[in-house]
Amino acid sequence: MTESVQRSPRKPKGAGSERREEILAAALRLFGQYGLHGVSTRQIAQAVGISQPTLYAYFPAKDEIAAELHDRAFRDLERRYEGLPLGARDVDAIAAVLQIYVDFGLSNPDAYRVAFMLEGMLGRQAPSCEPDISKPAKRAFDIMRQLVGDLHAAGLSRTDDPERLAQSLWAGLHGLVSLLIARPGFPWADRQTLIASHVRLLAEAALRAR
Repeated sequence: MTESVQRSPRKPKGAGSERREEILAAALRLFGQYGLHGVSTRQIAQAVGISQPTLYAYFPAKDEIAAELHDRAFRDLERRYEGLPLGARDVDAIAAVLQIYVDFGLSNPDAYRVAFMLEGMLGRQAPSCEPDISKPAKRAFDIMRQLVGDLHAAGLSRTDDPERLAQSLWAGLHGLVSLLIARPGFPWADRQTLIASHVRLLAEAALRAR
């Protein structure tokens, strides 16, 4: 990365919490522009207007910054589902749940990139018997599991394998969101119509044919 970065105003000593948030905000912006491997801690420090050693006082390594941003993204997704009744029984109700995921990704493209480009790259050595997924990511996916599990329990699920169906729905949503973020210049159909029809298609695919 050769572009110059804009420094934020220096803060007085003692503003540790505010400084930490500035580091995370600068890193998120730079990761979104140049990717995780295209950004150094030196560039993040320059963007914030601090020295590299000062940055290390808050985050010992770039991976620590990336891990925090990754976890925050999935916690945000989880919060968006809080209080939502997941006992959906028809296409419209299922589509409303799926739409939350799409809105999360498209309204936070940098956070979405970080969330999905870091899984398995955070240096978290999970036991071999456990899936390679962070706890916030697992909690977010568990919401999809619950949605499908409720359908299955009510005899409305398209398949007899709710785990596979939950993963298929997640993959279908991720495919649309990631493509819209990564390829904005593609000659897409009307954006809102495309999103609505894709989400409804997935919702219909989740229900057993009647």
